[in-house]
Amino acid sequence: MKWTFDWLKDYLKTDLSAAEIADILTRTGLEVEDLSEPLPPIAAKIVECRPHENSDHLHVLMVDDGSGTLRQVVCGAPNVRVGLISALARPGCIIEGHEIQSGKLRGVVSDGMMCSGRELGVNDDHSGIIELPDDTKLGSMVVDCPTVFDAGITPNRPDYLAVRGVARDLSAAGAGEYIAPADKEFSVYGKARRVQIKTDKCRAYKLAEIHNIKIAPSAKKIADRLRAIGINPKNAPIDATNYICYDMAQPMHCFDADEIHGDIVVRMANAGEKFTDLFGNEHTLCNADMVITDNDGILALAGVIGGARGMTNDKTKNIILESAYFDPVSVRKSAKRLGISTDASYRYERGIDPTITGTALMRAIDIITDACGGTVAGTFAAGTDTGMNTPILFDVSAFQKRTGLQMSPETMRDILTRLGYTGNFSGSTWKITPPDSRTDVKIPETITADLIRIYGYDKIAQNDTHTVGDARASDNHDLKIKQILVARGLNECRSYGFGNSAVEKILTDKPIIKVANPIIANFDTARNSLLGILLNAVLENEKRGYPDLNLFEVGTVFDGDMPNAQHTSLCIVRTGITAPKHWQKRNRPVDIYDVKADVVALLNGQNFTIETDNSPLWAHPYRYGRIMQGKKILAEFGELHPNVARILKIKTNVCVAIVEDIENLPRKVLPRGPIAMGDFQPLTRDFAFVVPNDFPASSLVAAARGASSLVRDVVVFDAFEMADGNKSVAFTTTIVPTEKMSEDDLAKLHSDIIAAVEKKCPARVRDK
Repeated sequence: MKWTFDWLKDYLKTDLSAAEIADILTRTGLEVEDLSEPLPPIAAKIVECRPHENSDHLHVLMVDDGSGTLRQVVCGAPNVRVGLISALARPGCIIEGHEIQSGKLRGVVSDGMMCSGRELGVNDDHSGIIELPDDTKLGSMVVDCPTVFDAGITPNRPDYLAVRGVARDLSAAGAGEYIAPADKEFSVYGKARRVQIKTDKCRAYKLAEIHNIKIAPSAKKIADRLRAIGINPKNAPIDATNYICYDMAQPMHCFDADEIHGDIVVRMANAGEKFTDLFGNEHTLCNADMVITDNDGILALAGVIGGARGMTNDKTKNIILESAYFDPVSVRKSAKRLGISTDASYRYERGIDPTITGTALMRAIDIITDACGGTVAGTFAAGTDTGMNTPILFDVSAFQKRTGLQMSPETMRDILTRLGYTGNFSGSTWKITPPDSRTDVKIPETITADLIRIYGYDKIAQNDTHTVGDARASDNHDLKIKQILVARGLNECRSYGFGNSAVEKILTDKPIIKVANPIIANFDTARNSLLGILLNAVLENEKRGYPDLNLFEVGTVFDGDMPNAQHTSLCIVRTGITAPKHWQKRNRPVDIYDVKADVVALLNGQNFTIETDNSPLWAHPYRYGRIMQGKKILAEFGELHPNVARILKIKTNVCVAIVEDIENLPRKVLPRGPIAMGDFQPLTRDFAFVVPNDFPASSLVAAARGASSLVRDVVVFDAFEMADGNKSVAFTTTIVPTEKMSEDDLAKLHSDIIAAVEKKCPARVRDK
């Protein structure tokens, strides 16, 4: 979105500089990507003129630009002569979209360019350089070079696509006083074509029929502003529609009335119907495309582009001016399907103010008739232009809970009213309605966002957030999980909340929640798992030569398409080898015990059991386990199924751990920092048990840990299969006494550990 500084000042009374305005806009949510303050052409007098030695038509000039130093310029205009005062574009000036630079022409240095009237945009004369009056002050600015703002618009802020909307936001942020435009009210009068709306995709359609115009250039102010933002002025009717598109964010279209037969009809296209746009490109339409028609067929693709039939030209005498509101989704689908992007479709797709079709039409009528004359034969309106925003209940006290910032109700009320909110601002709960131009405001959280961005993120002192922020941090469950995993050498991933249905089908049997209008074809679901996103990250890194990864993501996954049908999940992926190659040690591939250890680190020492049956679709059937507490599944871990890896074209070994719902993990925080030394030295004791081959060693470990509070750690150090179908498992226990222990006390603890293991497990102490 581009606009000039003088254009902005039509709606904002301010003493701030353009740079200060740009800074405020960026801080309040509209990022100004470029601020162009071009060097203007200035008056310069030719004091010397000689033929170019390497050309039969070029001249080498010495010009006085009032700086006290003559400047050499090469020029090919036929009217150059000594004593002529003309316009000099110095290096750095932008002329017809090109920056003037110093350089050589046919071997002679030229430090600038002398300009014609057309190059300056003041007339169409390009027969020679412009001739200025003899009393023109040397060095004075010949034409205005407006300062141009170029801002990146986010999809949720369609009001920023109007200069008026930008001015209102700046006023609310304290950059100046908003100047309310003196718009004329629309009314139906006279005799004009009628309009029939035959689709619910068109909410409102207004037109004005203007007769006996004489096509002429636009007023200088309008032409200069359009030219400054990169739009080449054509004539007053076309320029009026372009100007209002940027001024009010209301797209419009102008038809040649003599080429239209019968009334205007807004309808959906018939499948296979042909349409030729104003550039001569033919399109085959479907029944999801909205069109503007007359008795002879299609005149325009509604909200996207006009047609070849009915377009205005220099011979047009009578015009029909259109101002309408079209459904954003319908316009977007047609524009994307046909590969057409215009200023009109860009605005309609984001949702325009539904109440300004009439005022925009009246403004366009004035611009056209002021430049081209003519009379308004009549106007007509169909549909409704009432606002669509509904009142929102806003809890004043909830603002501090959400932001940690204390803001008085009076300050809130002042900001919101300056932004155009209306309604009841009394009591603890306000019932307020956003301005019609803010089609993005549907929930109280957006109002909160408006308040804090206008107040200024930079004004929030550190102590404003401590009270609420620290209380939240102490119970920030997902943050504690992330801290533990990062400490274990994992890197956090952050992704969008979308998934790929084709990938989800091979990873899980959970319901797939399709997105009706996906941003990208590969992101066509509200994701039901984090695994697909991380596997895509593995694939992309593997392609680029980075197969060794340690990744995790904590994020929202969706159980259905209803409100609150979602929960927060954790997924861990380790691939490749455990460490880079090194001459001192041999590396090993990651295995399922690495990701199992990651999950166990989150359990805060709680007991658990392992089950290995009924592996999910993503997991290798014989290299998979579930961490259980009773009948509750805390986590799953395993190796990626070879068939899944083959389908996804992943060649690296991949080990995965999934905590389906992080609320199943304990919230108790493990002690941070160094552990205080006890008064007694730790002791270790080794045990070896014989158990069936299919019995998990983790159950032995859990039984041994639960034998006494003095047992701090249990680590398996040996295991082997025996000839009788059993296996031997040996582990070391670390015992930390809390008081003096005799040999008898240690013997009793030794017996207690054996008894606990033999009671809870099918185990016996190994004899040898």
